[in-house]
Amino acid sequence: MANSDLVRVVLDTNVLISAALKPAGLEAAVVNLVFAGVLEAWVTAEVWAEYEEVLRRPRFEKVREASREILMALDSRVQRTTAVTASTAAFDEDDNRFLECAGAARANFLVTGNLRHYPAECGVTRMVNARGLLEILERGFTLRQPTP
Repeated sequence: MANSDLVRVVLDTNVLISAALKPAGLEAAVVNLVFAGVLEAWVTAEVWAEYEEVLRRPRFEKVREASREILMALDSRVQRTTAVTASTAAFDEDDNRFLECAGAARANFLVTGNLRHYPAECGVTRMVNARGLLEILERGFTLRQPTP
């Protein structure tokens, strides 16, 4: 069940890949905040399918086990939504699925390693990298209550 008191995030696939590659890195720290219940991660069926498809690619063979463990742990912790509005704001068409998810979830942040692929903001969602999100949280980010 969604918790309106938590910071809502959508995680780009590259964040999960980086978390698997560098378990002590900033992206892993963000994923661990989801596991700890500090952040509320959101997905659509399309975003979840991309996670699974990308993490199965041969080029990520060396992190297959770590990425599988991340997905298994995320599966029971993510909130699921359905995109209702199509987006064309991202540089890469596939990245629009993440914007659509963020819009449907009214996410505070979309966390990505590819900021240049996205607009700075889209609706109520701000695009940040892992370092940016951690710095925002450190400064004591407070939620603006989304309007219905």
